[in-house]
Amino acid sequence: MAELVAKSPCDGVLPLEIGSVAAREEDLGVITALLPYRAQGAALSERLKAAHGMAFPSPNRATGKAGARAIWAGREQALLLGPAPDPGLADHAALSDQSDAWTAVRLEGEAAEAVLARLVPVDLRGSVFKRGHTVRSQVAHMAGSVTRVGERAFLILVFRSMAATLVHDLKTAMEAVAARG
Repeated sequence: MAELVAKSPCDGVLPLEIGSVAAREEDLGVITALLPYRAQGAALSERLKAAHGMAFPSPNRATGKAGARAIWAGREQALLLGPAPDPGLADHAALSDQSDAWTAVRLEGEAAEAVLARLVPVDLRGSVFKRGHTVRSQVAHMAGSVTRVGERAFLILVFRSMAATLVHDLKTAMEAVAARG
């Protein structure tokens, strides 16, 4: 009988370091979609603060920090990254475990913005896209999410099935930026 072994989405293809940029897979822990019930947004935000120390994020924003973060994921939607959701959140929102659905890659380095400029049709320069800003956008030809988590660091989320494609596209962009260098 075959023995199944769990693997992360980027197993064997990350980490990568090219030029001044590094890409590595992030283990975000539990990923939970939070979708507030009608007229429950404020109550959900208060419960999220009490239980996990962060508010429900405004559009195009993230709250919290590494290990416990909430990222805006679309109209009245957020992803809770890290902790298992407090059961009381279910009084105010539909909760859906998304832990196996996403690939998370941290892109970091001096030229990280230049690499992403080749893949994302959004201005991610630090002067306009600051720490805690997030965007749902195309990442190359994939639907994804990009969040600035540091001065020169980004968290990129794409669907798990696109992990190899994301790494390929990042590697190509990293090589192109390094070659200019």
